[in-house]
Amino acid sequence: LPESVRNNLPKHAQEIYKEAFNNAWEQYADPDDWRGDASREEVAHKVAWSAVKQVYEKRNGKWVRNPDS
Repeated sequence: LPESVRNNLPKHAQEIYKEAFNNAWEQYADPDDWRGDASREEVAHKVAWSAVKQVYEKRNGKWVRNPDS
């Protein structure tokens, strides 16, 4: 995991990030499946952050579980 993820996200959020990143990495193995000019790694990171933000939100500088998730 990137240092920014390890140092800022709670353990559960890190697990979400890792799983989403790995799934996106596999899903976007073919460059024809990508949109825009982003690299496979950039796409996987965007997907991973999106997955985290479905369950967690940043409040007062800390990532906390979204009560609606």
